[in-house]
Amino acid sequence: MEFQRDKYLQRLIGGMSNSLVKIVTGIRRCGKSYLLFELFKRHLLNSGVPESNIILLAIDDWDSHEFRDPNRLMQYIGQRLKETEGRCYVLIDEVQLLDRFVEVLLSLMHNGRCEVYVTGSNSRFLSSDVVSEFRGRGDEIRLSPLSFLEYYTAFGGDKTERMRQYSVYGGLPQVALIDDISKKRSFLKNLFHSIYLRDLIERNKVQNDKGLEDLVRVLASAIGSPTNPSRISNTFKSVRRRSITDKTISVYISHLIDAYIIQEAMRYDVKGRKYIGSNSKYYFSDMGIRNAIINFRQQEPTHIMENVIYNELVGRGYSVDVGNVETWYTNVQGKSARAYLEIDFVVNNDDERVYVQSAYSMPTREKVAQEQKSLLSIKDGFRKVIVTADNVAPWTTDEGIRIINYWDFLLDEKLLFN
Repeated sequence: MEFQRDKYLQRLIGGMSNSLVKIVTGIRRCGKSYLLFELFKRHLLNSGVPESNIILLAIDDWDSHEFRDPNRLMQYIGQRLKETEGRCYVLIDEVQLLDRFVEVLLSLMHNGRCEVYVTGSNSRFLSSDVVSEFRGRGDEIRLSPLSFLEYYTAFGGDKTERMRQYSVYGGLPQVALIDDISKKRSFLKNLFHSIYLRDLIERNKVQNDKGLEDLVRVLASAIGSPTNPSRISNTFKSVRRRSITDKTISVYISHLIDAYIIQEAMRYDVKGRKYIGSNSKYYFSDMGIRNAIINFRQQEPTHIMENVIYNELVGRGYSVDVGNVETWYTNVQGKSARAYLEIDFVVNNDDERVYVQSAYSMPTREKVAQEQKSLLSIKDGFRKVIVTADNVAPWTTDEGIRIINYWDFLLDEKLLFN
């Protein structure tokens, strides 16, 4: 079975001849190598590019270990260029293993015949700052694990059952192809401890590896809950009887974000039009990794649904924040009092915006009214949407709030803004 990563393939195709190094980033095992060496190479061949003009280098393979030396790699590519005519496509996997890789890639781009595409998988290379190292000459294509649309297109069947599997075991392609449940679980646990965690500890020279692992578990247990390093530090002191400073926790969180294991949704004051520097939310890039961290416990459908929706929105290329809106009400003393309501997601797409609320179930009018409350406190003209797992057709409330079914939202990328 092959997963078609058409959205990402089109980004690679669209970047051809743009004079930039195409940099494929993303969490380990999300399919970067397959995208480049299989899907993109196939496109080049089908487009008439001679195979001799495609230079493939998997730097992590023993057969290619000599090319970790930049001089040896440049000599090899130079010789290949002499043996061919026309444009050549240089595809390098695990480029972070190449010494002085930024200088090498920029040098290749100075040769007018080379198109350069690379992947990388350690915490340094995965950092969102890596593109700046290319002095404006890098084009980052961030690859996510399989979306539910990609997952369901490959497997088909009952949507509810497929969502259950996807919510528990995530969207890493290699995991999705494993049939045996116990093997899926073992693979995910080993992947986190042997690859993700070890890489973070080694690359960032983390001294308190137990503290880092405990922090990941705390974040995995609290997806969808607002928090901050100070609050987490207090949790360690009161619950776990361990002391980790908020500064250290902040550093560890930045390592996890750089490696794309978690993503931060910052809090945004809708009325004040500014970011509030506290109580962000953290979501896991892959639900299978999140669930493996907590030994597949805490399968709360409301929080999992919220995490899946966040990943879907980010995967579509939108900028996503957590909304905060000020409102006033009359308290029991009859006086006006101020309260702050939360909007799950403030979604921006260029000059368009939509406010999204995640509501697992709304069986009564009272529940619909409750879920609408924060959205109705926003007085601008942007679209307001509630995504629900209830099996309903899209409809609009009397107050103008659009209600969308969870599966319709995931399987139709145009539905949110249409």
